[in-house]
Amino acid sequence: MRTIALEDLAGALSSLPADPRVVVSGNFATPHVVLAAVDAAVPAYRLHALNAQPGLPDREGVTHETAFVGPGMRKSSTLRYIPSRLSLVPALFGATCPPDLVVVHTSVPSDGKVSLGIEVNILPAAIEAARARGGIVVAQMNPQMPYTFGDAEIPLHDIDLGIEVDAVLPSPGLMEIDDVSAAIGERVAVRVADGSTMQLGIGAVPDAVLSGLTGRRGLRIWSEMFSDGVLELDRAGALDPDAVLTSSFLFGSPELYRWVDRNPRVAMLRTETTNEPSLIARQPLMTSVNTALQVDLYAQANASRVKGRIYSGFGGQTDFIVGALHSKGGQAILALRSWHPRANVSTIVPMIEEPVTSFQASAIVTENGAAWIWGYDQKSQARHLIRDAAHPDVRDELWEEARALHLA
Repeated sequence: MRTIALEDLAGALSSLPADPRVVVSGNFATPHVVLAAVDAAVPAYRLHALNAQPGLPDREGVTHETAFVGPGMRKSSTLRYIPSRLSLVPALFGATCPPDLVVVHTSVPSDGKVSLGIEVNILPAAIEAARARGGIVVAQMNPQMPYTFGDAEIPLHDIDLGIEVDAVLPSPGLMEIDDVSAAIGERVAVRVADGSTMQLGIGAVPDAVLSGLTGRRGLRIWSEMFSDGVLELDRAGALDPDAVLTSSFLFGSPELYRWVDRNPRVAMLRTETTNEPSLIARQPLMTSVNTALQVDLYAQANASRVKGRIYSGFGGQTDFIVGALHSKGGQAILALRSWHPRANVSTIVPMIEEPVTSFQASAIVTENGAAWIWGYDQKSQARHLIRDAAHPDVRDELWEEARALHLA
C-alpha cells in the first residue's frame, strides 16, 4: 500500500476505464471524503453500494447500482436494482458486475493490516475481484474506525492506495419503540428460548424484541448485522460469554463502536459466510426475526416493493429464513404491524400483487398475535393469519376474500 494525499488521488485514477464501476462501503461506513474526491476526478461512473445512506454523489454521469436499496438511492432516477440474495451478491463481482475501483473505509494500519471495522459485508469479495482484473483498491484510513477481527482484517498488500482521513463515524438516530412495536416485540420474545441463536435487523420492532430478551441466558448471535440492542443484552448477562458474536456489518451509537473495537468476542465475517444457509442451519435454536411490507393469505411476504417500485430488496431475509427453518429447533419469524399507519391499509392482504420476497416462515407476528404457518395446510394458514395476526377492522373482508380464493 502506498499512502498518498487526498489531492493526489485524481492522478492515481487516470488509468481507470471509461464509465468504471466503483464499489464503496455501504450502510453507515461509506468513505464520504475519499468518495467525493473520486466523484470530482471521474466524469462518469457506476456507483455500487449496499443500503446506501443519504449523501452519495448524485449528479449527471453517476449511475446508482445496488442489490439492496437504501434511502440514499431509493429516489434516484438512475437507480439500477440487481435482484439477488445477499449471500450471492459477492458472486456478482466475478460475473456481471466486475469492479474497477473499490473504495473502503478502514481503521489505521496495525501490524501490517487495516480493519474494515463496522462494514465487512461484500467488500472482501469486491477487493479480490478488483485485484484479479487489475483494478484499484483505495482505503480511507480513519483513526475513529474501530478495529474488528475476522474477515475485517485486510493485509496492506491488498490495498493500492491509502488516504488518512480523521472523521466521526455516523450513527443512526435513536429508534423510538412505540406501543405497537413493543407489543410485537413482546409476542416475539416469549417464543425465544434460553440458548437460542439470534438474527435480527434494525428498527423499532427488532429493538423491542431485544429489549424483551434481557432475561434470557446463553443467547448467541449469528446475524448479518447487529446494533445497540446486542450491547444491551451483553450488559444484562443474556449472552453466552463463551460464544463469539458473528456478524457481517453493524452500526449504532459511539458506545457500540467503542465496545467492538479490538473485542475478541466479535467476529466480523464475509457475507458469503454469515448468510450461507447451510452455516446458519448449524446454529443451535436459530431464530431469525425479519419484517415485511405485506403478507398474504398464502403466507407469501413482500419485503421489497411498494406500488411496483423497488423499496429495498431481498437482503438477507431469504438466506436466514431457509437457514433457520433447517436449524434443529430453529424458527423463522416475520414481525410486522398489522396496519400500515402512513398508507392507512392492512399489511395482511388477500393476495400480494408485488413480486414475492419470501414465503412460508414459521410464524407471522403482529401486535394482535402470532399466526403459526409452518406445518399447516393452506386453509389453516389463512385461518391463523386472519384470526391471529390481521387487524380486527379487516378480518371480515379477509374472510370474504379467503372464501373467494377457496381458502376458507
